[in-house]
Amino acid sequence: MSHQPAETQTLFAELSERLRALEAARTFASLTGSFAKKQVRAGDYWYFKTSEGAAGQKEYFIGPDNKETRDIMKAYSAGRQEAEASARQIERLCAMLRQGGAMVTDTPSARVIAGLASAGVFRVGAVLVGTQAFIALGNLLGVRWESGLRTQDIDVAATRILEVAVPQSEADLPKALVALNMGFLPVPGLSLKSPETSFSVRGQALRVDLLTPAQGARTGKPIPIPRLKAAAKPLELLGYVLEGTMAIPLINGGATLVNVPDPARFALHKLLISGRRMAFEQTKAVKDRQQAGELLAALQEDRKGDLILAVEALKKLTATWGKRLKVELAKLPDALSDSRNLILRELED
Repeated sequence: MSHQPAETQTLFAELSERLRALEAARTFASLTGSFAKKQVRAGDYWYFKTSEGAAGQKEYFIGPDNKETRDIMKAYSAGRQEAEASARQIERLCAMLRQGGAMVTDTPSARVIAGLASAGVFRVGAVLVGTQAFIALGNLLGVRWESGLRTQDIDVAATRILEVAVPQSEADLPKALVALNMGFLPVPGLSLKSPETSFSVRGQALRVDLLTPAQGARTGKPIPIPRLKAAAKPLELLGYVLEGTMAIPLINGGATLVNVPDPARFALHKLLISGRRMAFEQTKAVKDRQQAGELLAALQEDRKGDLILAVEALKKLTATWGKRLKVELAKLPDALSDSRNLILRELED
């Protein structure tokens, strides 16, 4: 790994603040569209038409043709100008970040993730995991990763039950993918009776996988996630990763605010899962171990406390995970001996 310039890290912090402020102030003016007047029976009424978002073209009733409705329309125009100015500023910041060496995702993945965000997937608690989260975390930690990032797998994780209150209660993830017009189709599972947990574009590497924490003996069966109108594949120890997530930008031509795991927990999870991969998944196991190693190196340098807290949280689970972690730590290269020793000390305390 190499460090990003201080100026780039400052720009990323500014971008993060702007995106969070925009999300908090999300209003009617955030939608692109136009007003249309219709005559209904004896009166005229105004509607707002938009094709933005996962629902495709949609029409909203505004009100009768009177002063109050026209005031709403004027307020939309003013708010729209502010929204467009903010969007231009964000694009400018993203261009400066790219020039400054920030980590960026590939264009097809960025388009998919932006579509999911527009549909409200991240607002209802879904978390980006896998390589796309790894890319975003590089900018958070102010580093550039050296391991290979050539993947178009998009892993989206969510707990079955949402434990925090959010303004939007559900999002239709499959419909959001279809609305992108990129050719996404469900990937059939091993059993025709099981709901699909993956979506891919035929003939391309682009793929979206839905994951959720495993629940006891139901480890292999897809678990419904009602608020996403989809099912997800259970994954061991994923609940540990989904605690304490944060919202940060994922950068391409623009930026999308996504939820990602705590980097220290993410590193330990990747290390543990690398040792649980099947024989035919060894390429993924190597990638997991490489990414875990780079995360550990970055955290050891600037955020040792994060590693200590992540190990403490892991120790509260079954003792089996601590034993498995020791096995995987032994596989790390000597260059990561400081991180290995720190984690081993915390495991023994």
